[in-house]
Amino acid sequence: MSNYRVVATEDVVAIHQLYGHQSHCIDSGRQQDWAQTFTDNGEFHSASYPEPVVGFDDLAAFAARFYAAAEAVDEVHRHVLTNLVVEAVDESALAVRGYLQIVATARGGESRLVRMTTVADRVLRVGEEWKIARRTVSRDDAPRVSEQG
Repeated sequence: MSNYRVVATEDVVAIHQLYGHQSHCIDSGRQQDWAQTFTDNGEFHSASYPEPVVGFDDLAAFAARFYAAAEAVDEVHRHVLTNLVVEAVDESALAVRGYLQIVATARGGESRLVRMTTVADRVLRVGEEWKIARRTVSRDDAPRVSEQG
């Protein structure tokens, strides 16, 4: 472990609930609810997409496109987030890391792993809630830095 402070059990539980809620929202087409899991100026950075997504409106539009793309090919997509590590940065900020699998299932067909990634988030306390301020998604199939030349 790093030099981070211990996180209260209730905050760890709240983070697990936040991430579960967030996965269910994007997978069921509830883009507004998904976007609300981020801070007002929340950021989503992923090598799977060409540009960062920043702010509520763009986050909601991103989630809507994700769901519509699955619907267009008659698939159900699921975000499966595991192995969460929650570390305190300070009183109102957490660092959260986890493994994120995106699984696609053709309606009436087989399931397949779309991609395996690692999520690294900065999560802030906003009032009584935890919200994601910045998410960075790294793909496991990306070349290592030493392999890129």
